[in-house]
Amino acid sequence: MSIYYITQEVEQCIGCKACEVHCKTENNSGIGAFYCKMMEVGPKIINDLPVLDFIYMACFHCEKPPCVDVCPSGAMQRRAKDGIVFVEESLCIGCKECMAACPWDVPQWDSSTEKVGKCDLCMDRIDQGLEPACVTKCTTGCLGFGSPEQASDKKRRSRKINSTNNMIQG
Repeated sequence: MSIYYITQEVEQCIGCKACEVHCKTENNSGIGAFYCKMMEVGPKIINDLPVLDFIYMACFHCEKPPCVDVCPSGAMQRRAKDGIVFVEESLCIGCKECMAACPWDVPQWDSSTEKVGKCDLCMDRIDQGLEPACVTKCTTGCLGFGSPEQASDKKRRSRKINSTNNMIQG
């Protein structure tokens, strides 16, 4: 089974929220429904300057998702081939049980459909060999997409490059 992750290089993020905009556009989600969010953390003072970090938050696609377990209609599902947790909209009865069960407030009420929606990693795009909209439209390229192994490799390469740059500059 392939498992996918969206990763973030926090140092590169400028908090522009392009990920949120393109996610809403891709999913045509109603007012107030955000399937991904850019959370502000801080400010904190570093070298006498205020610094604000931005943390990307979306569904964790849990191995044992509580939202799936409580869904009475079977609308909330986990795809066997890759572990993507998604809502089969035609089955959703709007009971909001999944919203109450998720400890991270991931499922969102979509007032335009009167049903629950959530990040499904743009699984229709993944099935076409594309990356999620939030990743492809990220202004600074701080969001990445892939398997855990790809994410680890990217992080190691990034650290090696940063270490080399620090040695050259230092």
